[in-house]
Amino acid sequence: MTTSDTTTTTATATTQGDLEKLVSDLRGLLANKNLDAVPEIRQLRQRLDDGMHSVRDSAVRAAQDAARQAKEAALAADRYAHDEPWRVAGAALAVGALIGFLLARR
Repeated sequence: MTTSDTTTTTATATTQGDLEKLVSDLRGLLANKNLDAVPEIRQLRQRLDDGMHSVRDSAVRAAQDAARQAKEAALAADRYAHDEPWRVAGAALAVGALIGFLLARR
């Protein structure tokens, strides 16, 4: 597992954990039995519950898509670096020289 995979996995887990905590807090609020007497609250509770499921599913899919895209980009960069090592080394040298030049001017 590479560093980018670990970072992406950690970010996904953190986002999912935050979402789960929010859902748990909201369910705790809506579980208040004193609110059952109001029919509008019951309907709102059902709509919110349906919406939370939808949002959770969407967030999980978005996080998985982002992780997949990041992995694909890393693999493409790795492939390019292996296919064109002199270009990558030249670009790194140019960027390093530019940074060194800018820092020396200070």
